[in-house]
Amino acid sequence: MTRGAAAGPDVRGPAGTALAWENVTTTLPEVLAVRTLEIPDPGDLLARLPDAAPLVWLRRGDGLVGWGEAARVVLPGDGDRDELARRWHAAVVAAADVEDAVRLPGTGLVAFGSLTFDRGSAGSVLVVPRVVLGRRDGRAWLTTVGDLTPADVLHGATAPTREPTVIDWHDGTLSAQEWERRVARAVSAMRGGAYDKVVLARDLYARTAEPIDARVVAARLAERFPDCYTYACDGLVGATPELLIRRYGRRLRSLVLAGSAPRGADAAEDDALGAKLLGSAKDVVEHRYAAESARASLAPLCASLTCDDRPFLLKLANIQHLATRIDGELADDRSALEVAAALHPTAAVGGTPTDVAVRAIRELEGMDRGRYAGPVGWVDGRGNGEWGIALRCAQLADGPDGPGARLFAGCGIVAGSDPAAELAEAQMKFRSVRSALS
Repeated sequence: MTRGAAAGPDVRGPAGTALAWENVTTTLPEVLAVRTLEIPDPGDLLARLPDAAPLVWLRRGDGLVGWGEAARVVLPGDGDRDELARRWHAAVVAAADVEDAVRLPGTGLVAFGSLTFDRGSAGSVLVVPRVVLGRRDGRAWLTTVGDLTPADVLHGATAPTREPTVIDWHDGTLSAQEWERRVARAVSAMRGGAYDKVVLARDLYARTAEPIDARVVAARLAERFPDCYTYACDGLVGATPELLIRRYGRRLRSLVLAGSAPRGADAAEDDALGAKLLGSAKDVVEHRYAAESARASLAPLCASLTCDDRPFLLKLANIQHLATRIDGELADDRSALEVAAALHPTAAVGGTPTDVAVRAIRELEGMDRGRYAGPVGWVDGRGNGEWGIALRCAQLADGPDGPGARLFAGCGIVAGSDPAAELAEAQMKFRSVRSALS
C-alpha cells in the first residue's frame, strides 16, 4: 500500500515510523521489494528509456537511467529541508527488502534527487524509480522495484521520441540590460566591502509547439558533452561539468570549478585562451574563493582531506574552466545525500561569504532559481552516490502560454568584474542547452 501524496502533521512512513512532517507531499510505500541482477551490456542506456519523464545520471555513456516511481517526496522550503530529505531517505531504505547480486555503487535501492538552490524555496524532489538500468567499468545491471520482471523491462516497447520545435525565445526575469545593471550594483557593493564574490544567474524562456521530450534533450547533451554529467530529474535536464561530491564507501571526491574561458578555434588559440585564464587575477581569485569554500565545508566531515595546491585547466567541448580536486575520507557513515546537502552552496554557485552572498542573490536576481545550481544526482541504500551542481540546464514545463522550457546560466562576480563581459559569458553558457532544444 502507498501512502500517496500525503501532507500534514503526521505522515506515517515505512515500518510504522512517525515522520511528523508539515507541508510535505510524499508517497511512502509500506514495503519496497528491490531486486538487482547483472545483465549483458544493454547498449545505449538513454535509448532504453520508455517515456519522456526520465531519471538520468550519465557520463561517457556510463551511469544510471531510471523510470517510473516507486516512492517520491517533494520537500517544502524551510530550514528543515535537508533533515527531511535525510529522514525520508532513511525511512525508505528501512522499508526496502533488497536482493542485490551485483553490490556496486548504484545497485540495490537508488533514489534520484534534485534540490533547490535556496533552502527557503519549495520544490526539492527525491524519487525512487521502479526501474534502474546501470553500467560502470564494463559491468551492467538491472534493478526493479515491485512486481516487474526483467523480461517486462528488457523486452518492453519504448515510445518514439519527439523532436523539440522552438517557437520563440524571450528574456526571463530581467532583460540583458537590466541584468548588466544588477552586475554593476554587485561590483559596487564588493568594492565597498559588502562581500567578496556573488554568483548571479539569468533565466531565458523558450516556447515550443509541443511538450519537450527530456529524452531527446538528454541524448543531445550526452553526445555533445560526454565529459559532463548529463542529468534529468522531474523535468530538470542538463549537463554539468561540476561534481559536487562522489561518495563510494567512505571515500569522497569533489571537483570545484570556477573561472571560465571559451575554447579556441585551433590549438594555438585554445592554448592562448587557457594560459590567459590561468593568469587572470580576477578568475584566479574567484576560483580560490570556491575551492576554499568547498574545503572548509568538507573538513569537519572528514577524517582526512587533500586538495590540489593550484587549479588546473579542465577543457570541455565548448568551454574551459579552472578546476581543483578535493579528496577525502569520511569520518562517519553519512550518505552522499547528506554530504551534498552539507556542502551546498559552495562559493562556486553562491559566493563569499556564503550567507551574505545568498542574500545578495535574492535581492539582485529578482527571481526564484528553483533547482538551478542546486545539488542533483543519486544516492543508493548504502549511502553511496554522485551529486553534481545543476548547471547548464533547463526546466521543462507546460506554462500558461503553452509548453516550453526555462533555461539558466550564471557567472561568478568579483570586484574586478566587467558587466558586459559577464553578460557575454552568460550568453555563451546558454548555448549548450539552446542548441539541444533547436
